[in-house]
Amino acid sequence: MQTNIFTRLLQAFLALADCRHFGHAAQRCHVSQSAFSAMIQKIEAAAGARLFERDTRNVTLTPEGELFVQVARQLVSDIEAAFSDMSDYVARRKGRVAIAALPSLAAGWLPPVLADYRQRYPGVTVELFDAISDQCLDLLRHGKVDIALTAPGPNLLEFDTRPLCSDPFYLVCRKDHKLASKRRIKVPQLAGCEMIHLARSTSVRQHLDAVLRPGGVIHTGLEVEHLATVAALIESGLGVSVVPELTLFQFRLPNLVAIPLDAPELKRPLLIVTPKERSLSVAAQGLLELVEGKAETEAAVAGKRQESGRRASSPKTKEKAPRQGAGRGRS
Repeated sequence: MQTNIFTRLLQAFLALADCRHFGHAAQRCHVSQSAFSAMIQKIEAAAGARLFERDTRNVTLTPEGELFVQVARQLVSDIEAAFSDMSDYVARRKGRVAIAALPSLAAGWLPPVLADYRQRYPGVTVELFDAISDQCLDLLRHGKVDIALTAPGPNLLEFDTRPLCSDPFYLVCRKDHKLASKRRIKVPQLAGCEMIHLARSTSVRQHLDAVLRPGGVIHTGLEVEHLATVAALIESGLGVSVVPELTLFQFRLPNLVAIPLDAPELKRPLLIVTPKERSLSVAAQGLLELVEGKAETEAAVAGKRQESGRRASSPKTKEKAPRQGAGRGRS
């Protein structure tokens, strides 16, 4: 018996148990008296027992009806609660969504998106995992998160992916470094620089190694996990580092500058990764829409900025594009 039909029969049974009158109970259920009588017959047949005693004046519950009325009230209550809960989930009044993101995204790019989501859907619980690329994918693989924002890697074939953004690289150094006055830097100019590296397990390091190795940089032996540590080491004069634009908020220190690398091939692509065999919940779909919306908006802004930069560098204008400093780095 279909759930909606069974629910109507339960409601008819409870109406008759309350009203003890076929005509009044039929009116409460908005059906004719003959249709109502047929509904009572169906539920008695389903129960396998007479639930009501009937005579010309009275309708009373049989002992079996007395037992069943408590069960019927609980069933109707549970069904109504289930549909009410589902309505809340569909309307994003409640639910849960979990997202994994690279630390550079989790600390700078993503928080405004999460704040926007919480303001729109305050009843939905949001969980954030900041992790390196492989860990992000592992969380997604095991169903602990709904969405991952990460860098490309060899283990993506099992997932659905789409572009998030392209992250260019900057040299971060002290203001007294020999390259600090440059407006842009080519990779060969890094030759001889004492380089502070992020750990080999990070997507930043993996992306940089192939490009910087021919550049003749000097490895200081300093490899660290956290960007705040990189900033402190640079500020202490222990070397320089090459980092993605999305991490520049970590280097907003008075004695540091960030200079863009003139290397079109040196851009870290970042991806939105979702399960291939598992549909997103309504709550997760709402977060994905906000993530994609911000990515599209920032891509449009970046395109306009690049076009403006090309016009500014044209021989037809005397204006010079401002040099990017760490204190003004975009996050």
